[in-house]
Amino acid sequence: MKDILYQDFQNTVSDLLARHKSLLDIMTKLQESAGRVNRAVAKAVTSCGCIELHATKQEVPDGISLEEIKHYMKSHMEGTLCENCRDIIEKELGNHLFYLAALANTLQISLYDTLLKEEDYLTALGKFHLK
Repeated sequence: MKDILYQDFQNTVSDLLARHKSLLDIMTKLQESAGRVNRAVAKAVTSCGCIELHATKQEVPDGISLEEIKHYMKSHMEGTLCENCRDIIEKELGNHLFYLAALANTLQISLYDTLLKEEDYLTALGKFHLK
């Protein structure tokens, strides 16, 4: 069922993509959409203030296990997105997903298969796959 959702999304993107069919156009639009996502998150901090950043050096005690390390890492974010900022960021993420699907379509790559392969990779490596 999930594969149908991904394939339907990729088919819809394929049907709607008219102006930016060139691989170069898609790549630059994907990069632009990533910037817009970042900008929307930054505006939630700097203009709205619904979330705040308090970034400091990540302090990890010596001698802890890989399983414990996640308990010491912080997002540096405080607060919760307001409804307006959430709507804007969701819109920008959706736009980014559109161009990601367009890139996958142009390269004849299934997003669903890619997701499954990545999940298998992460599962196989488990805690030894730190990103």
